[in-house]
Amino acid sequence: MTRLSVNINKIATLRNARGGNNPDVIKTALDCERYGAQGITVHPRPDERHIRYTDVLELKKVVTTEFNIEGYPDDRYLKLIHETKPDQATLVPDGPDAITSNAGWDTVKNKNFLTQIIEEIKSMGVRVSVFVDPVTQHVEGAKNVGADRIELYTEPYASHFHKNKEAAVKSYVDAAHVAHALGLGINAGHDLDLQNLAFLKKSIPTIDEVSIGHALICDALYLGLENTIQLYLRQLK
Repeated sequence: MTRLSVNINKIATLRNARGGNNPDVIKTALDCERYGAQGITVHPRPDERHIRYTDVLELKKVVTTEFNIEGYPDDRYLKLIHETKPDQATLVPDGPDAITSNAGWDTVKNKNFLTQIIEEIKSMGVRVSVFVDPVTQHVEGAKNVGADRIELYTEPYASHFHKNKEAAVKSYVDAAHVAHALGLGINAGHDLDLQNLAFLKKSIPTIDEVSIGHALICDALYLGLENTIQLYLRQLK
């Protein structure tokens, strides 16, 4: 079974636009779980433009499904992981001014850095996933630095899906085969939606988890949050 983890960053973006606590990030996370989501993902950034670090601390108290914290592994992120001990830490190479994730790690070039960081996080009892492009050497590198899983960066797949979906998914299938052979778990995320998700799952049935935020929240504006989560879950069956 491929689990659906809902990224609730956009809920926090909407809240922060007006101040106050509407919509309520904590309530939304609990509702997502109640509606069938099997995980909650957050990506706190240094400027706290959406999820705040205090949100993460409060979410840890109430989330009963898998809690996944994404981020660049600087000192503040590592402190947050130490304080909350989520189920999964997903390491991304984003700089502090990045609008959204736009590339995976070069796990070969950053081998020494990632090895040290991953060792520290795993010593806390937290599973580590490394955000990578569908490049064989980077998947192999993720294994070499001690990661438990990779998260395939799927924006290129989503961008080319409507032109030629078989071509768009090929490098991801190849990367997944390598990961599976190496004993790495496989996550996927970025720009996945109701149009392209089912084909990705069909092409890579070994995906453990998808993390979806922007498209899911946009769909929920029209379809309602409960209905939208059920529709996404249906794509994964």
